[in-house]
Amino acid sequence: MPQYVYQGRESGGKARRGQLQAPDRATALAELKRQQLIVTGLREKRETVWNKDFYIGRPVKNEQFAVFCRQFATMIKAGISIVEATAILAEQSESKALQKTLSEIASELRKGSAFSVAVSAYPRIFPSIFVHMVHAGEESGGMEESLERLAIYFEKAHVTREKVKSAMTYPLIVAIMAVLVIVFLLKFMIPRFQSMFAELGGDLPAITQFTLTLSQSVEQHGGVWLMGALAFIAAIYLLLRWERGAYAWDYIKLKAPVFGILNRKSAIAQMTRTLSSLFASAVPVLQALAIVEKAVGNRVIGVTLRECQSSLRQGRPLSEPLRQSWVFPPLVTQMIRVGEETGSLDAMLGKVADFYERDVENTVDKLKQLIEPVMILILAGVVGFIMASIMIPMLSLYRNIS
Repeated sequence: MPQYVYQGRESGGKARRGQLQAPDRATALAELKRQQLIVTGLREKRETVWNKDFYIGRPVKNEQFAVFCRQFATMIKAGISIVEATAILAEQSESKALQKTLSEIASELRKGSAFSVAVSAYPRIFPSIFVHMVHAGEESGGMEESLERLAIYFEKAHVTREKVKSAMTYPLIVAIMAVLVIVFLLKFMIPRFQSMFAELGGDLPAITQFTLTLSQSVEQHGGVWLMGALAFIAAIYLLLRWERGAYAWDYIKLKAPVFGILNRKSAIAQMTRTLSSLFASAVPVLQALAIVEKAVGNRVIGVTLRECQSSLRQGRPLSEPLRQSWVFPPLVTQMIRVGEETGSLDAMLGKVADFYERDVENTVDKLKQLIEPVMILILAGVVGFIMASIMIPMLSLYRNIS
């Protein structure tokens, strides 16, 4: 939606300037007049490379979305109209992307658009689960209940994701530190001993010869090493852009030692929580499965969810394809089967999600206790190897002198 820069005076004579989003110039003028502003200047702000919005990853974080949903539900319960609530939240949201989008949506609502229709035009900001649950709330007249469920969903998703990230972050930081230490030792420390070993003459231990050769290679061909590292990163990036490569990576994430179990539990928690929220809001089953396939973000699980859709179209139960998949343990499939038989599938899925969210927390706590000493040992081993390659010939020298 175009953005307009305006200048004007209020009824009291105070000068005022700012920016306004509107579909056209006439609408922008009408909105400013409605605010009792005497317009002295109005021009459209052209989008350039310098003022265009660029978003890396998700523009609105889960915790920000949870706060937005909770505040929205509170306002609707208090009797505030959706248009007014949207305008108020546009002013007080901490997310710049959400502020801008809500301002545009408020303009669309004033024209008579439904809220679910207005938010569906911004898929980068509002995920599919939000659009469909809001639409279901509009149809059933339970908008505030849908927003409360969404708030709980995004809060749970945020907590689970942060737990998994915290488990992954420590090994990554230690690995980066190990690489930096190794590069520092090979490029700046080892060369100082190289000339000394050359003057001593004699045969050096194999471990020392290996370290000196590696140090010489890093010092003389540092650019080649850097280009090789960048080429490797680029190859991984292109591989992940390829459908089969991305599928293989998602498979590895679920099968990897130690972290594979954590990723699998996290994915199951997210899948069941999303399905539970959608079913509780009366979103059609096939539509809900399509939304969950995107929300989980794992192609291996996505294949199983597509099989679930085919199974339901053929009149077979949802639990059957899940039972045949290696990803889902018997606890999940049994509880889903019981939910189908008793007509309480949303409640059963919620219980499964609660169980696996707690399980993820416990697994992360155990992993942290295990990973810290292991990573310290690995770092100490690498540095110790390099230092031993220096100390062994020096000790031999001291023995010969004595």
